[in-house]
Amino acid sequence: MSDVLNISEAAALQIKDMMKEHDEENAFLRVAIKGGGCSGLSYGMGFENEPAEDDLHLEQHGIKIVVAKNDVGILNGTQIDYKQSMMGGGFTIDNPNAIANCGCGSSFRTATNTGTPENC
Repeated sequence: MSDVLNISEAAALQIKDMMKEHDEENAFLRVAIKGGGCSGLSYGMGFENEPAEDDLHLEQHGIKIVVAKNDVGILNGTQIDYKQSMMGGGFTIDNPNAIANCGCGSSFRTATNTGTPENC
C-alpha cells in the first residue's frame, strides 16, 4: 500500500478489464490532478506508455501507476474504489485533502490549492 494513494481490489479489477479492452495491458495508469470544475480541481485517470522521468512510480494489484511529482501532495492519502449499483458502476475517489467538493462530485479544492474554478 502507498501513502500517496490506495486502489481497492474492486477498482483494480475494473482497471485491468479496461486495460485489456483497450489493449493497454503493459501501460501505466496515470492518476492526475488538473484545473477546472466547479470547485477548481478535478481528477484524471488514463493509460500511457511513456511516463515522465520524474513521476512517482507505484505498483498495486499488479497495476503500474504513475503520479506527477506536482500532484503527490494533493493526492496524499487518496483512496480509489469502484462501486457497482443498479444504475451502473463508477470509480469513487476519497481524498482526505479535499476541503470542498462540487455538488456533482467531480471537482474539489484543498486548503493549499484552489485550482481554476469554472462555471458549471
